[in-house]
Amino acid sequence: MLLIANAEAWPGFATTVDMLKTGSDSLIALVNGISMVEADPRVRSVGYGGWPNMLGVMECDAGVMDGTTREVGAVGAVPNTIQTVRLAFEVMKRLPHVMLTGDGARRFASEIGFSLDDVLFADSERVWWERLEKELSPEALAKFPDIPLAPLSRTITDPERVRDTTVFVSADPERGIHVATSTSGWAWKYPGRLGDSPIPGAGFYADSRYGAAACTHTGEMTMRCATARSIVLAMKLGRSLSDAVKLAVEELSELSGGFLGGVVIHAVDAHGNHEVANFQCADEIRYWIWQDNMAQPELRAATIF
Repeated sequence: MLLIANAEAWPGFATTVDMLKTGSDSLIALVNGISMVEADPRVRSVGYGGWPNMLGVMECDAGVMDGTTREVGAVGAVPNTIQTVRLAFEVMKRLPHVMLTGDGARRFASEIGFSLDDVLFADSERVWWERLEKELSPEALAKFPDIPLAPLSRTITDPERVRDTTVFVSADPERGIHVATSTSGWAWKYPGRLGDSPIPGAGFYADSRYGAAACTHTGEMTMRCATARSIVLAMKLGRSLSDAVKLAVEELSELSGGFLGGVVIHAVDAHGNHEVANFQCADEIRYWIWQDNMAQPELRAATIF
């Protein structure tokens, strides 16, 4: 049994480990762990601790995938909802659709009993407004938000360099391979922007026969390359996990134009192997790992590409 997650998963990683140890459904264990990350304001890239869009509105994304059935649930740009990963799980379980977005996702959340949450953390609101005051003239600030936002998209997008997502990936010979993700997306993103986190095949993909992958950081790149699906497909076609990740990194490195940055890939195969790759991220990238032969989870450094 194997579980990996990004470094910011610490509020819920132990909970997921405990649930896996006691035989819980793996995907439910992932959802429960990520829900704890979403609720913790100390994690500044996910849920309540995340950053708003340019208008000061929190829009959160999440996705889940059952690698055995290949069922998927995803939600994007959801307002007023902290537990977006639970909402994605309910989309998978209750609806014939794969993804809901925006007000439609929030309507569904209310229909099934989710609370209407104040997601904007006070410190995030403060930093957001102070940055607007720095970037805008007094005249533009007085008219805000009735001003063109596109010119701001390159000057104040992601002022804290927060492009992370929380990703949990589990692999077990008996319970299959599964993945779950959640994020508040880029800080100061243009309203309605979706990254890769809720996009199956880009930010996450799982197939219990071969493996799974989940990505963080620059989602615009992994959407262009369908990175998560590419890794799993490469393993289906006979490549090792290591070679599949190298192929994905090669594809990312071949991109030109558009917004380019760092990407982190978290991947597992059906043989109990794992690989976490740091592609062009300036800082050290670490991740959590637990296997059923380990007394405690460990925090390790990703392989640099």
